[in-house]
Amino acid sequence: MKRTVLILAAGLLVLAALITGASKNPFSPDQKAFYADQKTINFVRPGLVVKIQSASIAADGVITTRVKVTDPLGVPLDRTGTLTPGNVSLTFVAAVMPKDRTTYLSYTTRVQTSPITRVAATQAAGENNGQFTQVADGEYTYRFTTRAPSGFDTSATHTIGVYSNRNLSAFDLGTNYASDVFHFVPAGGTPGQVRDVIKTETCNRCHLEIAAHGGSRRGMPMCVLCHQPQTVDPDTGNTVDMTVMTHKIHMGKDLPSVRGGKPYVIIGNQQSVHDYSKIGFPPTVRNCGACHISTGPQAATQALNYLRPSIESCGSCHDNINFTTGVGHIPATDANCAQCHRPEGQREWDISVRGAHVVPEYSSNLKGVSIEILEVTNTRPGQQPRVTYRLRDGAGQPLVPSDMTSLSLVLAGPTSDYKNYWSEAARTDPPNPGGTATHQFTRAIPADSTGSYTISAEGYRNVSFEGPGRVPTTVRDPLKNVVSTFSLTGGTPERRRTVVTIEKCNACHNVLELHGRNRNQIEHCVTCHNPNVTDVARRPAASGDPESVNFSTMIHRIHTGKEQGRPYIIYGFGNNAINFSDVGYPMTPANCSSCHVNNSQNLPLRQNLQAVTDPRGFLNPIGPAGNACLSCHSSRDAAAHVDLNTSRIGESCTVCHGPNSEFSVQRVHAQ
Repeated sequence: MKRTVLILAAGLLVLAALITGASKNPFSPDQKAFYADQKTINFVRPGLVVKIQSASIAADGVITTRVKVTDPLGVPLDRTGTLTPGNVSLTFVAAVMPKDRTTYLSYTTRVQTSPITRVAATQAAGENNGQFTQVADGEYTYRFTTRAPSGFDTSATHTIGVYSNRNLSAFDLGTNYASDVFHFVPAGGTPGQVRDVIKTETCNRCHLEIAAHGGSRRGMPMCVLCHQPQTVDPDTGNTVDMTVMTHKIHMGKDLPSVRGGKPYVIIGNQQSVHDYSKIGFPPTVRNCGACHISTGPQAATQALNYLRPSIESCGSCHDNINFTTGVGHIPATDANCAQCHRPEGQREWDISVRGAHVVPEYSSNLKGVSIEILEVTNTRPGQQPRVTYRLRDGAGQPLVPSDMTSLSLVLAGPTSDYKNYWSEAARTDPPNPGGTATHQFTRAIPADSTGSYTISAEGYRNVSFEGPGRVPTTVRDPLKNVVSTFSLTGGTPERRRTVVTIEKCNACHNVLELHGRNRNQIEHCVTCHNPNVTDVARRPAASGDPESVNFSTMIHRIHTGKEQGRPYIIYGFGNNAINFSDVGYPMTPANCSSCHVNNSQNLPLRQNLQAVTDPRGFLNPIGPAGNACLSCHSSRDAAAHVDLNTSRIGESCTVCHGPNSEFSVQRVHAQ
């Protein structure tokens, strides 16, 4: 009775705080709870926080831990769901970091027998069949069924992990998840080394919130307790050690074994098959530093472990090598790898670990190129724009157009929604005194044009140097695209709306550069990838109707490639077919804000946007709002819905999907 009173009192305090406190919603617009009615929020208090308070191992090996379970406001939760909404499931892992290892060894294990191979394997696992004892509101001790082995090292660092979920499906609030770890030394004292190679925040740049096994295992400190050399998939024989598995997953289609015809497959819970053979890592796989971050707020204490060569780490990517027999490499052991492969060498592309992974496009030989558009004249409709600009190298030294291997200026408009685009070579532009140059467009601005237009630039210098294997190598050193906006009437120029930013793209892609490294800024990309553009000029006649390469259409379809329901193939330069049908987005595509800025995914859209030419779509042409939705929701049923709510006078999407509506864009995509 006393416990009930305390919990109810705590609930009343929270309710009072919610009523009298700040109006700020404690939930994100990307969460379903953001849209729940206040009475439900006050009663349920969605969310889950699990925190391990302490842990111990007795001399006889009995493992005990104390855990606190609360909502995000710190109010205790009843794990049984009797006194507070939603039962909370808690599962525990106990592991040790042996002093002679850099990976964990789990005490909590299970034996998994493959129905395919009949092979039995002992795997790290969690347990929840021990003894729970409530010691306070929302606080419990858990006594493990598993015991530490006889003679366990009491001076070694041990770790208890807990993963949990809170079932709120009865309130249409889904399932809330949480994980936590606790490091301790059974004999007392400060914990020593723990596994810290890559921070969770680094993974979350692409994965939003790294979570696996239904969502309950969250964060790298939790994952590495089980994903260590102890654990093998008995169905395939593949290890699921974090080092090997993560390298192989991110290598995916680039694994030598996969290229040789052997799929990379892990068979998981309930015999679920996970085929990673078509995975494509957005940055280059040779850029180890994309994940192994050693400086800044995402730095991991052991991030530079990759500079210490081993058969395990090197062989996970270079899996066509047999270090024992000497196939693909001289016979080697972990003990003698460093005799040849030092962590760092004296020059790029030597056989040191860092040198062997240098990407030519990121070589220190590339000094960079910049362009500054100084003036644009002759900007009235019917006139040919005249552009004065300045080129510099990365050291700030002036360049002339002929120093460039390729240089083009692009005239495009109107910025309300691009429909005109012309590119002209500028490499032969005459230099002016003072380090500038001038380009006179041969193309005139259409006489009926209104609004604002842009001038943008693209180009590169070829730089030659001694590359991998001391072989002469030539690499493009690109300039950063710039976009200059001007008004056709001499008034204030109107820039194109900002929907996504290159910074958002580069969170996953590291350095997004396309079309021979010529295009590297979104503001430049959209001048060409406008609503009117398809791949018709490069698509063979026998390959069916053209695909739209309008920016929003193309990007949505690329990032939902394997969910499109039909092949998504674009024909690019050289009439090459680029198949995005197997692309898997590393986070849920429903989280529009992972790419969009300024809530640009929401309705209503900006006025005067063009209809999109989409020959292979169900509707052609299609309004801008309908196109944005159907580029992800690619079914015939979705197209029929759009068609029914579109008339000759426009789209009516905002009626149901506009701000504060029951089916607003944010609400239907909330997780």
